[in-house]
Amino acid sequence: MQTSMEKKQQQESDERFMRRALDEAKMAADEGEIPIGAIIVCRGRIIARAHNQTEVLHDVTAHAEMLAITAAANKLGGKYLTDCTLYVTVEPCPMCAGAIGWAQIPRIVYGASDEKRGFRTYAPNVLHPKAEAIGGVLEEECRTLMQEAFKGKRVKK
Repeated sequence: MQTSMEKKQQQESDERFMRRALDEAKMAADEGEIPIGAIIVCRGRIIARAHNQTEVLHDVTAHAEMLAITAAANKLGGKYLTDCTLYVTVEPCPMCAGAIGWAQIPRIVYGASDEKRGFRTYAPNVLHPKAEAIGGVLEEECRTLMQEAFKGKRVKK
């Protein structure tokens, strides 16, 4: 059981790392991608960072989470990321949540929920059974970034 001081420290840490994921999401937006960013932290250090690259790579699987998982696995030299936390600006889709589950990431922290495509709607049991998913970290900033990107896309058409 965490003390109130430990909870406060965890919240501050989660917000600090989510801001790094937001930096990645902003890079995606600058590149004309859907602005989603992800980082993976292992023992307090960022070991992987990525943002959506589906357009530039012409690859529907090039989601921020997928790219970050690959980078983290390469960095650690193994496919299981059991000592890691994934921070992502938007709730993972079922594809990404499946990969997160296979990688056995025990803690997933996301900003904005995704009612249309999020894993909680379509595949709520896809994460590893012991995984903890925490939503709503810097939720407003994450949601606003997405809304602005889609508003810009609708105006351009």
